[in-house]
Amino acid sequence: MVLMTMIARLSDGLPLSASMQEDEQFGRSILEYQNQAKLLFRKLNSHSLERCTIETGPYVFHYLIENDVCYLVLTERNFSKRLAFSYLEDLAQEFHAQYGKRVNVVQRPYTFIEFDTYMQKAKKMFTDARTRRNLAALNTELQDVQRIMVQNIDDVLHRGAVLSDLDTKAMNLQLHSQKYKKDATHLNAKSMYVKAFGVCALIFLVICYIYIL
Repeated sequence: MVLMTMIARLSDGLPLSASMQEDEQFGRSILEYQNQAKLLFRKLNSHSLERCTIETGPYVFHYLIENDVCYLVLTERNFSKRLAFSYLEDLAQEFHAQYGKRVNVVQRPYTFIEFDTYMQKAKKMFTDARTRRNLAALNTELQDVQRIMVQNIDDVLHRGAVLSDLDTKAMNLQLHSQKYKKDATHLNAKSMYVKAFGVCALIFLVICYIYIL
């Protein structure tokens, strides 16, 4: 079952559209998974895997990055991975056709919330038993999803925090290095000035001595 679908801009994680499953049991924990999805959007960037499966509790996130937009779906663990990515590919194609030229200029979250109408139709189509049988016959035309990396949500979010901490430490080290270089240059200049002054003083004393003699 497809429980939640979210679409976000890759550059800053801004949510662009979303569609939620109307299920009373799942509804009690929907906020937890929404927050996980938003955190994940902020961790992803142009260097991230273009396709990935992330385990979270009894569910899994599948995401697809295309045209600087991240398409993410939350499903039950027993939902077909191939169907999940076929669903995301379909959304990516339609979303780009409708809103591709506006993605980089919008400022408000969920600007394209009306895309939920299309997501609901696509979700129904991809979860229909007959559609699933038909898609199964197209395996040769679909990407081999078995090669898509599977990760854990805690590992992904924690790794992002560690990398951020390393970036901060690297920046601080760079600043200290620049300060050390500046101080060293200043000390070298001061040392040269002192040496020059000492030579001049010595010459002055020699001239005075000769003059006295």
